[in-house]
Amino acid sequence: MSEIFYLIDLSDDMRKRHYHKVQRGKVVDFVIQLEVKVEREWKEVLRYDCSHGYAHRDRYNLKGKKKTDDLSLMDYKEALSLADRDINRNWQTYKERFLKGGYP
Repeated sequence: MSEIFYLIDLSDDMRKRHYHKVQRGKVVDFVIQLEVKVEREWKEVLRYDCSHGYAHRDRYNLKGKKKTDDLSLMDYKEALSLADRDINRNWQTYKERFLKGGYP
C-alpha cells in the first residue's frame, strides 16, 4: 500500500491539498481539496473525496454551506484525475465565485 500527501501553494492565499492511497494498483481512498485563506484562516472551497463510500464533490460557500455532486459513476482513479485537472484549470474562477459568496 502506498499513500501520497502534499500541499501545493497556488498563490499566497490559495492552496490545493492532495491525498490518495493505492492498494494493489487500485486507488482505494482520496481527498483533493481547494482552500482559500480568508482573514488568516484556511477555508474549504471545493473538495473531491470518497468519504461516504462513493466518489463525490462538495462545493462550499463563504458561510460554510455545502452542495454535493454525485460522481459515483466514476471509479476512484477517474474521480481523482478529474479532481486534479479541474482544480488545476479552474482554481482562480472558483476563488472569485467563493469570495463573492457563491458556490464554485
